[in-house]
Amino acid sequence: MSPEFRKKIKNVLFIDIETIAGYPAYEQMPERLQQLWDKRADVIRKRAEFESWSNQDLYYEQAGISAEFGRIACIAFGGVFFNEKDEPALKVMSYGGDKEVEILLNFKNIIERYRPDQLILCAHNGKEFDFPYLCRRMLINGLELPPALQLSGKKPWEILHQDTMELWKFGDFKAYTSLDLLAAVFGVHSSKDEMSGDQVTRVYYEEKDIEKISRYCREDVVVLTQLYLKMHLQPIIKEENIIRVTG
Repeated sequence: MSPEFRKKIKNVLFIDIETIAGYPAYEQMPERLQQLWDKRADVIRKRAEFESWSNQDLYYEQAGISAEFGRIACIAFGGVFFNEKDEPALKVMSYGGDKEVEILLNFKNIIERYRPDQLILCAHNGKEFDFPYLCRRMLINGLELPPALQLSGKKPWEILHQDTMELWKFGDFKAYTSLDLLAAVFGVHSSKDEMSGDQVTRVYYEEKDIEKISRYCREDVVVLTQLYLKMHLQPIIKEENIIRVTG
């Protein structure tokens, strides 16, 4: 790695979030939210694959992608450093559990350790999903946004966030390219061996296996980091130099 890239990569925090429906079932939502979800469901059903789905089924399968109807079950993040052999290494940590506010507070404390004018947050589809979802859920939980997530009023060049999906678009905004597809294209090991993102709500409420979700979230960060390195024509990090930690 060049000295310039080494300096830059130390300020990049790779992140991923796993989100779930806010309640175990449609019927457990407050009545006011049920009525508002019914309106949202009418919009979702305009997509052919959902046209025959009930409001209840749509809630369980789709509410997690909305910050108004879902919540965060896990946040994973990782940073690159150089070990005693001066080899690039990666430390990945995750915070998961039943108390969303604690997950958010722990993550907030982490990113506030960085200088906001230097910290680069990186996620796949982060500008459309992870970053706004984090901001919305922090405000819903009554938390002040950390400087790195205070986006209102900033000019585009003042926001240091990076998005591997946006990097891959090269100005082409017509299509969505998944992290798993890019990983396959670049020869990076998949994070989908144990589960996939559309199973998170079920694993949380039915299997009650938050550690399984946390492992999946951490592996997404590993894949994201390796992909970022590939996209910058850098060697990926050796498996023996990856440290995984549960917060």
